[in-house]
Amino acid sequence: MINFDKGESLWNKANSFIPGGNMLLSKNNNLFSPDFWPAYYSRAKGPYVWDLDGNKYLDFSSNGVGACSLGHANENVDKAAIEAINNGVMSTLNTPNEVHLAEYLVSIHPWSSMARFARSGGEANAVAIRIARCFTGREKIAICGYHGWHDWYLAANLSSKDNLKDHLLKGLGSKGVPDSLANTIIPLRYNNFDDLELLKNSKDIAAVKMEVVRSNPPKNGYLELIKDICNEKKILLIFDECTSGFRENFGGIHLKFKIEPDMCMLGKALGNGYAISAVLGKEDIMLSACDTFISSTFWTEAVGPAAALATLEEMKDIKSWKILPKIGSQIKKIWSNYSKKYNLPIIVNGIDALPTFIFNCYESNGFKTVFTQSMLKEGFLATTLFYPTVKHEDIHIKKYDQACDKTFKILSNIFNTQRSPSLFCKGNYCKPSFKRLN
Repeated sequence: MINFDKGESLWNKANSFIPGGNMLLSKNNNLFSPDFWPAYYSRAKGPYVWDLDGNKYLDFSSNGVGACSLGHANENVDKAAIEAINNGVMSTLNTPNEVHLAEYLVSIHPWSSMARFARSGGEANAVAIRIARCFTGREKIAICGYHGWHDWYLAANLSSKDNLKDHLLKGLGSKGVPDSLANTIIPLRYNNFDDLELLKNSKDIAAVKMEVVRSNPPKNGYLELIKDICNEKKILLIFDECTSGFRENFGGIHLKFKIEPDMCMLGKALGNGYAISAVLGKEDIMLSACDTFISSTFWTEAVGPAAALATLEEMKDIKSWKILPKIGSQIKKIWSNYSKKYNLPIIVNGIDALPTFIFNCYESNGFKTVFTQSMLKEGFLATTLFYPTVKHEDIHIKKYDQACDKTFKILSNIFNTQRSPSLFCKGNYCKPSFKRLN
């Protein structure tokens, strides 16, 4: 019997000392199983995570919210980070690895010429927006996707609280964002050609900031048309690849679609768990960073660039971008097979390297919560999304398959008898989580 007392007790204490309980929405207990999810880890290695009570789980969930595509605690990346620590994480001088990393990333993305680094995806997005506004002399930004928590992005919800409902969460709060930023952000629905008329008719848009791929791939001609409009209207095209980068090719996924942006952000998988994000861009655009003020002390620490260089070498050696889609495709098939076998309606989405599914039925959050709780009992951290790592081997996938068989059968019995999931759920339902909707 799994004992969650220690983790649950600490989570309750966290809510007394930390607003919201933790630092990242994607790791908040309320998104999974508020009264059952273990919340804290004591160790993570390869595809495994241990909680504070010593329970060992196979991580078939986000694997560091998409950061650890090489698996938790990769030996070669950790070795590079430890060497950087031993040589001094911070100095009066600069780490040479930031130059080496900039050169490496530019070589992978030959359309680009220069790079700036930060330590989170939200920071990188904010840096790109500042540079874009500085270069163009315009203020408005068209967005398509999730781009962080900063004022510039949440300003979309000032004119209507549902402007971001197709990009992240419905009714996302914008309190604290200056009202003066209202109408500076223009949301575009992914794969919606009609929305592109807004770009054609506008004269004051600085940039289109978008995720290249979301729940489904771009329709034929969609990215090409956006690129053509941006060229014609002198709008910068910025690809946010903090999530999609290095999943299905070596670098940004835009290379796969052969569409060259003006700027691009990379993060998450870039450091395999170590804090590092990058803004790549064309030289004339990036030099605008010198005409404004973009600077932060801890963007100069040595661990992030060292870990990123080691991560890139490890990815290149094993061709991780070929492994991840194969694993994700297997998981998609497992979900689809048991959905059909047990007559349980789900919708499978996402590129193969970032698969997700949703319960397409009544009380969907209840079904999601029961799914999570059942998989925990089987020894899995699992929810309705899965970020594969190269450490998810056939033996792990086979165990996951068996656990899904049991879990989908339980859920099917609930659905096909039209009972409420609450009868089978410990505690409260999970709350709506991040979405990647078209």
